[in-house]
Amino acid sequence: MNVAILHEGHAGKSEDNWLLKALIDLLDLDKSRVSFYGMGSKSNFFKHDHSDYRELLPLIDAEQIDQVLFVVDADFQANDETYGGYQNSLETLQSMAEELGIGGISEFYICCDPNTQEGNVESLLLSTLDEEKKACIDSFLECSDFKAKENSKAILKQIYKIAYPEAPFDFEHVHFTELKEKLALLLSERD
Repeated sequence: MNVAILHEGHAGKSEDNWLLKALIDLLDLDKSRVSFYGMGSKSNFFKHDHSDYRELLPLIDAEQIDQVLFVVDADFQANDETYGGYQNSLETLQSMAEELGIGGISEFYICCDPNTQEGNVESLLLSTLDEEKKACIDSFLECSDFKAKENSKAILKQIYKIAYPEAPFDFEHVHFTELKEKLALLLSERD
């Protein structure tokens, strides 16, 4: 059977999509069994009539998809009391899956810095850096004139790429364990 992974951004072009595919490759899992759905912004996950749900639900009914993984950013509870922060994101996604009638086949992964349980996929990636690299980026952000530097995904991503162009993320870091385990379980061969 096949798996649907719903994530923020666009299928094939987002940081979320890149990370998921990189981990699937690392785990030597069958990527051809995955249908990626780039849902755009996080708010689209909570729209019952979103086009990706209209496409996905008939595939589930026809038993062409038997597992669904929702992957969203935690974001920040201070900015959004309904959907922001790890726990709010998880609870509202679980509720949405139940409302769509797919709660029993759904798994959830909330991207964030596991130490703070807030942030986004970039926060997760940066949380895997060694302390020296984190301190360097934090120091640069502290003395820079970037606006919205606490929340800007693009700034964090670009600073990392500029500062460490040859340094790939450490996918063996403990912060990737939960996501790797979910992917392995979803894509394991079942009878």
